[in-house]
Amino acid sequence: QLQLVESGGGLVQPGGSLRLSCAASGFSLDYYAIGWFRQAPGKEREGVSCISSSGGLPLYAAFVKGRFTTSRDNAKNTVYLQIDSLKSEDTAVYYCAAVRRRLCISLRSSLSEYDYWGQGTQVTVSS
Repeated sequence: QLQLVESGGGLVQPGGSLRLSCAASGFSLDYYAIGWFRQAPGKEREGVSCISSSGGLPLYAAFVKGRFTTSRDNAKNTVYLQIDSLKSEDTAVYYCAAVRRRLCISLRSSLSEYDYWGQGTQVTVSS
C-alpha cells in the first residue's frame, strides 16, 4: 500500500518547537519533491514549504519567516518539518504531499498536482 504518514504533532506552548515527520511506505521518495501544507479550522489548505527530491532548494511561504525548516533523509524515506517559535496562528492540521518531480512546484499550485497525501497531524499551540 502506497502511503505517507505524518507524525510529531501535538500540543505545545507559544514559543515552543516541534519536528514533524512524513514517512513513506510502499514507494521510494527518492524521485519526489515533498510539500508541507496546513489547514486551520474554517480556512483553506495552504502551502508551507517544499523540498526537492535531492534535498536542495527548499521553498517556504512568506509567513514562515525563518521559523520553519524542511529537510529529508532519503535513506529513511522520511521528510521533516522543524517548526520553531510556534505561535497560536500556527495551530492547524499539517499535511505532507509527494509530487513525482525533481524540483518543487509552486506552493500555490493546485493540490491536485500532488500524487500522494498523508492523513495529517494536528499541531495545537496554546498556553
